[in-house]
Amino acid sequence: MTFPHYFHVLGFTLHPHPVMEVIAYSAGFQFYLLLRRRWRAGTVPFEQGMWLLVGAIFGALIGSKFLACVESWPDYWQIWLMTHDIISCVGGKTIVGGLLGGWIGVEIAKWFMGIRFSTGDIYVFPLILGMSIGRVGCFLTGLSDHTYGDRTNVPWAVDFGDGPRHPTQLYDIIFLTVLGIVLALRMRKPYVNGQIFRWFILSYCLYRFAIEFIKPVYRPYAGLSAIQAACVAGALVTLYSLLRQTEVRT
Repeated sequence: MTFPHYFHVLGFTLHPHPVMEVIAYSAGFQFYLLLRRRWRAGTVPFEQGMWLLVGAIFGALIGSKFLACVESWPDYWQIWLMTHDIISCVGGKTIVGGLLGGWIGVEIAKWFMGIRFSTGDIYVFPLILGMSIGRVGCFLTGLSDHTYGDRTNVPWAVDFGDGPRHPTQLYDIIFLTVLGIVLALRMRKPYVNGQIFRWFILSYCLYRFAIEFIKPVYRPYAGLSAIQAACVAGALVTLYSLLRQTEVRT
């Protein structure tokens, strides 16, 4: 298998990343609409829900771009020096920045609309589905996506074109699948409204903090990368939020 692994459809050659990204967004949104018909606690009227999605989208876009720039600024600086192309310098995205930025965007939208209760639980499983599909695109893109792991000799290592490496994109898919199953089982018992979303954010932040140690990333912040620093901040805020919750859902 060679990377990037392009799709050939009706005579067109399509790059895997945007293809899987479109599928991820579409599948996640359709799953969200399906859950709205069955979900009770934490839901809002459809119009308000769409405004929350708008807040999430803009927050995720800003957060993912900002953290990607902070994470890889030496690379972007070199690109700027060679090309002076600002578009190339802000082309990257990161899931951690997208999640945390999207959360902030939703909270801002809720503040404007006067919504004072948690609304995040309904988004957890669509996010897990969309992120997993998106990671397939990252894997098929190969080296140019910069989501691969360090060089390794483990039996399941993947050669993206420069020797065997940890397929950390696949690790993400496995982790998200297991996390989705665990959270689905947890929902069978009484829980506080908003806890599912916070457990999801906390779990993913802790996972990404750990997995970044086997990635070839820039670590200038006390031995941590920008993504790891964001994971620490996100985990602390989420843990504090969990400890403050009092409303029990049955």
